[in-house]
Amino acid sequence: MKTFTLVLKGATQTERIEGVSSFVGEDASGSFGILANHARIITSLVFGLARFRVGDQPWKYLALPGAVLYFLDNELSLSTRSYLIDDNYEKISTLLQQQLLEEEEELRTMKDGLHHMEEEILRHMWMMGREGGFVG
Repeated sequence: MKTFTLVLKGATQTERIEGVSSFVGEDASGSFGILANHARIITSLVFGLARFRVGDQPWKYLALPGAVLYFLDNELSLSTRSYLIDDNYEKISTLLQQQLLEEEEELRTMKDGLHHMEEEILRHMWMMGREGGFVG
């Protein structure tokens, strides 16, 4: 069986997995698969689950908040902020859902903070204009 190497690069961890026989991921155009000796490819994976198989073992699932995928010379490299690997589809799906909800909450908090800063800046500029200290 022909295999390739999978290199996972997260912000805080890196992992090299030898003997990968198959990888399935999804980009903006849809789902696709990679086998050993695939042509060079680069694409952006969407937020979600990918999967890979080492030899003829059961699938391992990979939760990603998006990633850059690059395949060259029988090495598949995935660069991402973070990733989770598990054999259990239900478990990793739940973890991915939790991660998505946490990221949405962080984004909402950040947007609220930016909106508040914007309001404060505009209020300050308005006050300066009223006091004659702002030349427009």
